[in-house]
Amino acid sequence: MAIRARGWRPPPPPLLLLLLWVTGQAAPVAGLGLGSDTELQIERRFVPDECPRTVRSGDFVRYHYVGMFPDGQKFDSSYDRDSTFNVFVGKGQLIAGMDQALVGMCVNERRFVKIPSKLAYGSEGVSGVIPPDSVLHFDVLLMDIWNSEDQVQIHTYFKPASCPRTIQVSDFVRYHYNGTFLDGTLFDSSHNRMKTYDTYVGIGWLIPGMDKGLLGMCVGEKRIITIPPFLAYGEDGDGKDIPGQASLVFDVALLDLHNPKDGISIENKVVPENCERQSQTGDFLRYHYNGTLLDGTFFDSSYSRNRTFDTYIGQGYVIAGMDEGLLGVCIGEKRRIVVPPHLGYGEEGRGNIPGSAVLVFDIHVIDFHNPSDSISITSHYKPPDCSVLSKKGDYLKYHYNASLLDGTLLDSTWNLGKTYNIVLGSGQVVLGMDMGLREMCVGEKRTVIIPPHLGYGEAGVDGEVPGSAVLVFDIELLELVAGLPEGYMFIWNGEVSANLFEEIDKDSNGEVLLEEFSEYIHAQVASGKGKLAPGFDAEMIVKNMFTNQDRNGDGKVTAEEFKLKDQEAKHDEL
Repeated sequence: MAIRARGWRPPPPPLLLLLLWVTGQAAPVAGLGLGSDTELQIERRFVPDECPRTVRSGDFVRYHYVGMFPDGQKFDSSYDRDSTFNVFVGKGQLIAGMDQALVGMCVNERRFVKIPSKLAYGSEGVSGVIPPDSVLHFDVLLMDIWNSEDQVQIHTYFKPASCPRTIQVSDFVRYHYNGTFLDGTLFDSSHNRMKTYDTYVGIGWLIPGMDKGLLGMCVGEKRIITIPPFLAYGEDGDGKDIPGQASLVFDVALLDLHNPKDGISIENKVVPENCERQSQTGDFLRYHYNGTLLDGTFFDSSYSRNRTFDTYIGQGYVIAGMDEGLLGVCIGEKRRIVVPPHLGYGEEGRGNIPGSAVLVFDIHVIDFHNPSDSISITSHYKPPDCSVLSKKGDYLKYHYNASLLDGTLLDSTWNLGKTYNIVLGSGQVVLGMDMGLREMCVGEKRTVIIPPHLGYGEAGVDGEVPGSAVLVFDIELLELVAGLPEGYMFIWNGEVSANLFEEIDKDSNGEVLLEEFSEYIHAQVASGKGKLAPGFDAEMIVKNMFTNQDRNGDGKVTAEEFKLKDQEAKHDEL
């Protein structure tokens, strides 16, 4: 599809046509027919608004023409051959009148030229084509102009404010372009293919003019590169879309730039003041990220999924550049990791990531841990008397704030206005919390950090605790009730009666029912003679004790079934 030059406008009406007498100075005339047949006459039928360059003697031009006699009979046309006429101007390669008529023309200018015989083929003419002493009329449209002294011309019309790096020889680039001839005719476009042009620069993969024209560009920069044919496809063209001796104009937008020797780069680091630990190979990280290409094109975000990206680092679970870029981070740190394609998704790309693309990750580290980590305990306050320490089986009442490592609050008993109550070592809390509450005294305040394998694991708690999250508990122990020795749910605080069965069997019928058994045990606890394990359902404990004594399962205990469990003195359990 032909594209006209920028600023194109329709030809002016006949009364506004400009006529030039090529006699040293331009002079207007009323019409073509008023001039002498002995003088060269030029009518500028269309002149483009923009004319950065005009034909001079010594230039090479490509133009279309129609040649006619004064009566309108056509004798020649470049259009019929579907090829421009290509020639140097002012070097005797044209008839004298045409040599003169082309001087001062702009690309896309159209001239109607009347050439007298003396400046054409004279009294000899051209046998069989042009009679002797013929006046010739040419309708000329200039398509291209260049000079052997031309170089690549570069016009940058947009440059980003930040330009940390420019194209150098041997860099690999990804860019979009529109390719046109000087007259604006489009011959190729990467935009139409919806795919960037990807290539090395300065090593001969491109035409010489493009190799030179791309040097020094920034990512995001837009420039127009004008290339003379001897730095493009030369006399032969490309054999398809580009004719021989054509100047080329490329409107280029640079999207990406890297060098095969590049490593990752880390930018815009924001490190928290308190950084007690930095990530190492083998750690498991949870982080948020936004992923973009170098030109800012978005391709992925953990924020949009409302879920962190969770992975081991240094073990090949992520692309090599990310594996490296995540080492040495602190919890809460923000950094930008720029990953070249050979450390990213390579030449093939993946999904909506194009091949050979440099990737930019803006990350925020939420937490990390190592599978070998245990809990961490920091005691902030201990009362003066801190001799009674919590142990397995003790019944504890405590307050806590639960948060993630980044400070996100998950839960708080203070906000609920009531303590959290557990029996230590009974599996009522996650293992890390059970460990963190041990050897603590009433009034003590501590912070317990729990890795996920001692917390809620990979699954987390739906809607409450993210999977693989490190947990932080700020704890204050308010009450401690000593538990029973391990394996016991009831103990005697004094000597056991020798007639224990008879005391329980109040109706002396030789059988003890659950109601009699329960009433007796609760009476011993109330009087201080016995003790049930704190923190559990008392009725359930008593029922389990009765079931253990009812060995035949008939709902009653006989003297033969009733036995004491031998243990330490003063510590017998039924």
